[in-house]
Amino acid sequence: MCKIAIVGGSGLYSMPGLEDIQERVITTPFGDPSAPIIIGRLEGQSVAFLARHGIGHYLSPSEINFRANIYALKSLGVERIVSISACGSLREDYAPGDIVIPDQLFDFTKNRKRTFFGEGLVAHISIAEPFCVDLSEQVYQAVDLTGNNVHKGGSYITIEGPRFSTRAESNTFRAWGISLIGMTTSPEAFLAREAEICYATLAHVTDYDVWHVSEGPVTVDMVIEILNRNTAIAQEAIVNFVRHMNPKRVCDCQYALADALITDPQVVNPETRQRLNLLVEKYLD
Repeated sequence: MCKIAIVGGSGLYSMPGLEDIQERVITTPFGDPSAPIIIGRLEGQSVAFLARHGIGHYLSPSEINFRANIYALKSLGVERIVSISACGSLREDYAPGDIVIPDQLFDFTKNRKRTFFGEGLVAHISIAEPFCVDLSEQVYQAVDLTGNNVHKGGSYITIEGPRFSTRAESNTFRAWGISLIGMTTSPEAFLAREAEICYATLAHVTDYDVWHVSEGPVTVDMVIEILNRNTAIAQEAIVNFVRHMNPKRVCDCQYALADALITDPQVVNPETRQRLNLLVEKYLD
């Protein structure tokens, strides 16, 4: 069983320090994950690592099979996911090079599969707090120990991508009070909640998007430059998190489906039930 998973985004494609490494190729009812899952030991804990964009970063944000990724991690026994995400800042005080642990999420995507459910089994998941409050606090403390500039809180908007924003879009998001902009946190966070997995994002600010009048518009080179500088910080923070992690989950993420399933178990499609058994067995039996 592997209770901790790191999902690496742009700039973090591997996890140095893992020992006793093994590679797991997993096929799920929702297809294949982005990459084989690397499992090893870090600070004495079993940790899984998944490269969100695939090995070599060949998957565009909307091409990522988020359902397969989360389902595969759930099948390994994962209870907590720390997501590493590159993002743009929509506020002056969240500067490039800073790290932010957001506490709210706005889904502005249009073409992604957002739920495991449907086809005969309906669930209405509660997502008022889209990031696990307890896990986010632990991740914040882990980053703070690195001495890097880290901020707690802020709303994160996920856009479809793969293009960057227009200036009109960027200014609109700022007017809405959004703090960060990225391309991958939705629906990853929602699916983690449906899988009853705690989820937190360690967001690396790489740019000011396109709204900042004294900064140039965001480019790939700009993103990569900051990420290369911050990769070591992310890795150190992950070590700190694993070393100091509270082994007991004290949040409600682990019971997220308890009050979410609305379909009478007697009428659930057998194929759907089999496909979702990993998630719902304890509630339907």
